[in-house]
Amino acid sequence: MADTPSIVWFRQDLRLADQAAFAAAAADGPVVALYVLDDDAPGDWRIGGAQRWWLHHSLQSLGTSLAALGVPLVLRRGNAVEQVARVAAEVGAARVHCLSHYEPWWRDAEAALARQLDLVCHPGYLLIDPDAVRTGAGTQFRVFAPFWKALSAKMPPDRPRAVPGKVVGAPHPPEGDGLDSWTLLPDKPDWAGGFKDWQPGEDGAAAALHAFSDMVVTYKHDRNLPSTNGSSRLSPHLHMGEISPAAVWHAVADGDGAEPFLRELAWRDFTSNLIIQLPAYADTSGLLKMEALPWRTGPAADADFRAWTRGQTGYPIVDAGMRQLWHTGWMHNRVRMLTASFLIKHLLLDWRRGEAWFWDCLVDADYGNNSTNWQWVAGTGIDAAPFFRIMAPLSQSEKFEAAEYIRRWVPELRDLDDDVIHDPHQADAAPAGYPAPIIGHREARERALAAMRTVSALPSPS
Repeated sequence: MADTPSIVWFRQDLRLADQAAFAAAAADGPVVALYVLDDDAPGDWRIGGAQRWWLHHSLQSLGTSLAALGVPLVLRRGNAVEQVARVAAEVGAARVHCLSHYEPWWRDAEAALARQLDLVCHPGYLLIDPDAVRTGAGTQFRVFAPFWKALSAKMPPDRPRAVPGKVVGAPHPPEGDGLDSWTLLPDKPDWAGGFKDWQPGEDGAAAALHAFSDMVVTYKHDRNLPSTNGSSRLSPHLHMGEISPAAVWHAVADGDGAEPFLRELAWRDFTSNLIIQLPAYADTSGLLKMEALPWRTGPAADADFRAWTRGQTGYPIVDAGMRQLWHTGWMHNRVRMLTASFLIKHLLLDWRRGEAWFWDCLVDADYGNNSTNWQWVAGTGIDAAPFFRIMAPLSQSEKFEAAEYIRRWVPELRDLDDDVIHDPHQADAAPAGYPAPIIGHREARERALAAMRTVSALPSPS
């Protein structure tokens, strides 16, 4: 063990267990733990409001865990490359350890730091290194089904490792910012009152995994029912790296009915694989021809967008989802698809407007997942449902038994019976004050298909 300190550069990997960069730094010698809040490098994709709330509490949790080991968490704000290099110079660090990340700005930062410092990037953010999952021709996959088959053949991942038994903090750690000075928490107004059911941090992630491990047997069925607590609710913990995907895999893989959930876990790997190939996937349609689709713009379109964000569309399942998102920072996955489809197909609004709204409102906002999922629904992605597949929110609401979900999030409809709550206006049962449908389903479908026909008539871009 050397006397020269090493830096652990934390990003979306805010844990100590099964954290290869932290373990390697501890094995090297004295440890400097560093987190840099970089709002410049990501540009428009800097973390949104809901995730800033989560980050505050996650850093607080990580700092407490590190302090118990005698290692302070150093917080710096600014350009990540500059701040990591500056801290390395201040402490005379011989090496910087980090987990590899796959967002384009983090890949650029890793490349820049590697030219200045001895940067060691470790696996651990995903189930497997993306380079290890290739087609027979040696290329990266662009379709999930064969990707899942190839990844499954390489599973299980290595078993998760415990927190290192011996960790030595650097004798003269650098100064850092106080967490409160970053003002990550909302104040005026404090819109995060509904976030109280979340427990950010490594302990919260472990508790969520423990709770879900008993539910995985019913996941395939229950995950589609918004009124049922059938989701893992692990997504924000996984995104912030408070638990490793390997730990999640090993906790549930041997349970009955685990495969549907493991496929969802592998989806994170797939979307990271896509943004490595297409770094601008959050801004550019995977099918370039779809860039010509005539999205609605102007005051009427803006008014419709505002109604959608506020849960005032007159479609109860859509309104319930959008209100749940605002109040809790999360939305049931089935309802995410319905609300996204409604914005794109019913309102004919550019999928990127919805993507940006979700980015700001979701505690689990993830560059790869967010862009891939929106493009999947929009039919603009390289592995996506076709645009003409238009979800019918009223029948979907009934099919997936969303009555109690609607009663919770659209309380003005709470007194309606199950047979009318999904479409109260059709039954002439909507109470005063609940808006009429912003557009009829048939009218919306015809308008969307007409827009798609204009694209279909265009020659494919060369």
